[in-house]
Amino acid sequence: MRKTCVLRNDISKISRLKFNLPFAKFNFQSRLILISFYFSARLWYYLSMSDKRNDYYLQRNIDCEEKIEALSLEMPYFCSEFFYGIGNNTSALTRLNYAYDLRIFFDYLSQVKKIPVEDMKIEVLDEVTSTDIERFLNYLSHYKMNGKVLSCDEKGKKRKLSTVRALFRYFFNKNAIKSNVAAKIPTPKLHEKEIIRLEGDEVDKLLSYADSDDAFSGRKNAYHEKLKIRDYAILSLFLGTGIRISELVGLNVDDFDFNENSFVVTRKGGSRTILYYNEEVKNALLRWLDYRYDLKLDKNETALFVSLKNKRISVRAVEVLVKNYAKEVTPLKNITPHKLRSTFGTDLYRKTGDIYAVADFLGHKDVNTTRKHYAAISQDSRKSAVEFVKLRKDEDDNDR
Repeated sequence: MRKTCVLRNDISKISRLKFNLPFAKFNFQSRLILISFYFSARLWYYLSMSDKRNDYYLQRNIDCEEKIEALSLEMPYFCSEFFYGIGNNTSALTRLNYAYDLRIFFDYLSQVKKIPVEDMKIEVLDEVTSTDIERFLNYLSHYKMNGKVLSCDEKGKKRKLSTVRALFRYFFNKNAIKSNVAAKIPTPKLHEKEIIRLEGDEVDKLLSYADSDDAFSGRKNAYHEKLKIRDYAILSLFLGTGIRISELVGLNVDDFDFNENSFVVTRKGGSRTILYYNEEVKNALLRWLDYRYDLKLDKNETALFVSLKNKRISVRAVEVLVKNYAKEVTPLKNITPHKLRSTFGTDLYRKTGDIYAVADFLGHKDVNTTRKHYAAISQDSRKSAVEFVKLRKDEDDNDR
């Protein structure tokens, strides 16, 4: 047992080291061994943290690392060095998104450079021109991947360019390439989109609808009868605290202190923050917990919200339930969990006028993000503003 603990500690230390291995000097089989060793070390590190972290986030990190390892085999060998090189400063989820983006980038390079991905060496980055990257961004408007036709909007292109920049910056700083051509590419311009959110009467209608006995018809309503207490609590928590969908799914029962009306949420990057809720949210949660207690869940199930299978509810399931209720109340708005977060943020700003407080509550690192999304003119203001616009003069005006 002692040897196992020592090994775990040693490997967890290794997983946090900044490697500087000359990968090009190793043959393909040796590279695979090194890649496998690195990812095994990362997994051991997460396991060594199991007593300090929420099990949901622990498992998510492990799943991400396994996916990154699999994706690494579809990319040039030096990408693995990039992934473990940035391991100390990025989350597993961020690295997984990088992996998806880079797989597309190198698939594109393989087509234009006529070089199989597995044969690419680090020198290929020095052969990439600014025109190549600009054409890559254009390629993303309509491309094929694994037999599927896909496309990226402006936001998707911006993220992929950011990933490519990170790759070039990493190897340029390590003197592995001669220039950082990606840094010269301007960021794609994002056109402003109207922020979609629920207005006050729509929030009331949504919650009332979710709490009703006949929200749907037929078989769908039979499921609703079983789930409405849970769903009402989920909607109340979204609208009353503005948490992200991943944060909600990761909540455990023991994250809540009902004496203080507070709970601990795991933010992006793994930081833990205490948030607060009002009596309406508290009552919805307590009602759900009473119902949850009668479900006779596995004693090891710690999740606050569970599915019909009595397992932690998934992100996808939450997205579907929000969509199903919202389209019955406001069919013209495409309401998602993030739109409920926007609703909370806007309402909080309206009531406090304090953009910094809103940023802190929502977990925004940059207050400009908050200002951009939550200080926009409200629908109510727009509706009232049109009353001041007259197309024709009143008779009294003609007499003047």
